[in-house]
Amino acid sequence: MNTPTNLLYTKNHEWVLIEDKLATVGISDFAQSELGDIIYFELPEVGKTVIMNEPFGTIEAVKTVADLFTPLSGTILEVNESLNENPEKVNTDPYGEGWIIKIEISNPSEQENLLTAENYAKIIH
Repeated sequence: MNTPTNLLYTKNHEWVLIEDKLATVGISDFAQSELGDIIYFELPEVGKTVIMNEPFGTIEAVKTVADLFTPLSGTILEVNESLNENPEKVNTDPYGEGWIIKIEISNPSEQENLLTAENYAKIIH
């Protein structure tokens, strides 16, 4: 499994790239491989306020439908609209073109609750 060390992770298998007060969020390589072929997303609207550990949308795969959980509280600044037409980007490039949302972080101290790549790897192995 690919688990980049420059990212932080949640126990729900989301990854987070933090740049100042901007958090880019997606699902981990492990999560996409467990879900299988991803066919649909239900994503939030830009401007929506989200709360850490609360669902922000759903992901549908051939096998199942799963909630997507917000890793940090804040406001949705951007949604990866290309996933509407090409949801398989999450399967082929989960850490690049397969990003899901970008959040303006409202409570930076919540970052302490996220996992390092090393600690996340212990959960998935």
